This record gives sequence, structure tokens and C-alpha cells, in this order.
Amino acid sequence: QVQLVESGGGLVQPGGSLRLSCAVSGAIVRINAMGWYRQAPGKQRGLVALITIGGGTDYADSVKGRFTISRDNAKNTVYLQMNSLKPEDTAVYYCKTEDELGHTDWGQGTQVTVSS
Repeated sequence: QVQLVESGGGLVQPGGSLRLSCAVSGAIVRINAMGWYRQAPGKQRGLVALITIGGGTDYADSVKGRFTISRDNAKNTVYLQMNSLKPEDTAVYYCKTEDELGHTDWGQGTQVTVSS
């Protein structure tokens, strides 16, 4: 069974930085895309950033230039470096993977709160 374990969330002041990690275990087929999504109270879950196995990336417009997604294929781990955080970045952040068969898995989520 595939497990995604997220870490790195917390409380940070506006303008600060956080780094999220998502370690994937139990996968028996290749993981193609890995991504981060977020959901704020009363809002739908939406894409933050995505990275393919080849290193191609995609970002939500609201985080371009501030967030960077990266992955370590050998460790099946994806990272999200978040800089210049704003209060509107406050949300639960979820890790998602998609394997070569098209199956997707989600992590349990980690809370990010940006507040002074």
C-alpha cells in the first residue's frame, strides 16, 4: 500500500519561508508526477505545483517566483520550498502522486499558517 508522509508545515510570519517534504513508500510501480495542492477553509483544493519524473514543472500563478518544487527520484520524495509567504498562502497542503498506471494517492495534509 502506498503511503505519503508530509512534513514541514507550521506557523510562519509573512515574508518567511517553509520547506515541505513528502516521502512516498510502498510504491511498486514508477511514480510519474508528484505535486502539491492546498485547500483553505471554505475553498476548493487546488494545484500549487507539479513536477514530472523528467523534471518538468508547473505552478499556480499565485505562487510563481516564490515557490519551488523539486524531487529526489531515488528517495521518492518531493519538496516544496516556499519563500516570501503571504497570509493568503495559509491552507492545508497535500501531497499527491500519480503512477505510470494512472493511479493517484494523497497524503494526509500538513497545515501552513502565515500570520503575524
